[in-house]
Amino acid sequence: MALLVVYALTLIAVHMLARSAPGLPPVDLNKLEAEDTVVKVHLEELKPVANRLTVNVQVLPKESLIDQNFRVLNTDASVRLYPDNDLGDLQYPKGKAPAQVSTTIEANGEPGNWPFDSYTTQTISADVFTGAAEHRERVPARIEVFGKLDGWDVTVKRVHDAEDAPDEMSDVVISLHRSKGPLIFDLGICLVLVTLPTLALWVAIPMALSRTTFLPPFITWYAASLFAIVPLRNLLPGSPPPGSWIDQALVLWVLIGLAVAMTLFIVAWWRQRDGRGKT
Repeated sequence: MALLVVYALTLIAVHMLARSAPGLPPVDLNKLEAEDTVVKVHLEELKPVANRLTVNVQVLPKESLIDQNFRVLNTDASVRLYPDNDLGDLQYPKGKAPAQVSTTIEANGEPGNWPFDSYTTQTISADVFTGAAEHRERVPARIEVFGKLDGWDVTVKRVHDAEDAPDEMSDVVISLHRSKGPLIFDLGICLVLVTLPTLALWVAIPMALSRTTFLPPFITWYAASLFAIVPLRNLLPGSPPPGSWIDQALVLWVLIGLAVAMTLFIVAWWRQRDGRGKT
């Protein structure tokens, strides 16, 4: 009954915490004016080890750049993000409706601090270039960020554009923190990792001291426990990089504890193999 109660409470807690982070709402186009130029940034994926945030970028140009009959661009357009993204200027050709272009931007953080790591971009701004050759024009654009990343709480902070429009908050800084829901799962895996060597030593030490009957079948349990650590470690959400603090403070000592327990078990076997362990 106790296990069932804990199981039910865990499910409820994970469900409630997952609902507490619905993600960023979609862009409300009704609030945009006809002459506003907006760059929509849709969040797709965060790669913590590479410090890269994958986004889909789409330009919503002002009405004068749109062919009202076919709702396509009446001139070539490109979007330049600051700081630079991995694709450079994102192209939107004349005669086509602006589509989403996938690219990646830098999100600085410390992956080794898993699961307490967080990532923050630099101040993101955008310019939209229209026309071709010497007739190109530069138009400052407003950044709008939306979308949801599984396992992450995303916040967007607006900052002033000190150069072009010091009174407008068109630029953004994106911050990402791990959600509370997956942390419960992380804690459960860590408890399993700690339990395995604890139980192994609890059984092996009395056998090595000849305080209990030696049971040969336990050797398979020790071997299975030892080889289960790496799969359990790789099951951790977010895939912490090798050598992070979780490896140094927990996984390594779990492996050492299991290795010591297995050694004590073999010592107990060595003592009883010819009856010398009997009293």
